[in-house]
Amino acid sequence: MEWSNYSVFFFASTLFFVVALLSLLKTNKNTKSLIHISVSLGILLIISFVTILWISLGRPPFKTLGETRLWYALFLSLIGYVTYIKWQYRWFLVYCLLMTILFLLLNYLKPEMHNKTLMPALQSVWFIPHVIVYIIAYAFLAGAALVAIKGLFQNYKTKLDKSIIQLADNLVYLGYAFITMGLIFGALWAKQAWGNYWTWDPKETWAFITWLGYLVYLHYRFNHPYKVIGPLWILAFSFLILLICWFGINYLPSAQNSVHVYSGQ
Repeated sequence: MEWSNYSVFFFASTLFFVVALLSLLKTNKNTKSLIHISVSLGILLIISFVTILWISLGRPPFKTLGETRLWYALFLSLIGYVTYIKWQYRWFLVYCLLMTILFLLLNYLKPEMHNKTLMPALQSVWFIPHVIVYIIAYAFLAGAALVAIKGLFQNYKTKLDKSIIQLADNLVYLGYAFITMGLIFGALWAKQAWGNYWTWDPKETWAFITWLGYLVYLHYRFNHPYKVIGPLWILAFSFLILLICWFGINYLPSAQNSVHVYSGQ
């Protein structure tokens, strides 16, 4: 079983997420239970597909852009659900589920059929931790970007809920920790594979710029704890940099020989 069976899992998980979204429109005792059941089943289906795909391919499914989209959908839905359980942010769970469905849909519209082999450089103990911590970081920081967009919209259209910055902080703290680990694991991997911790590969350069973008946010929040709009704009801009780092550089001429360019779109 490989990507050829993805449609079954896609339609089933999407159905559960849609049921959860409809239930979130009006919450009561019955719909709250339905939300928990539907989201949990949707997440479990993604986990099941990832597990079966891993076994079928005989390698970790981190090789292609489509495979990373699958992990991204998983972690984004998990983060939205955990946030909902802890703080009851319905709107945040709605955004996360919509983004999850979007990434699942992208993989359905463009299914992948790739070989099972990994290039020698990817056959490293650092391959799985490096990629997975980055995907977790991207999911947390995507959540922070959604918070920033909502905050900016509130500021210009309605009344800004200043408590929203606390949710952004919590997501960025976690995302920044994971993205820092990703840089460290990547450096250790590079040393093992190519003999140098850092080579200024285009992906490495943009990963470092992304890291700096969120470092600016953290410093700004520390020095200006009562300001909200400025940090929200920094978050939105930093996420644009993250998107360039994640897949935008694949289209740059200078990145065509990069070891980080995905073998599949």
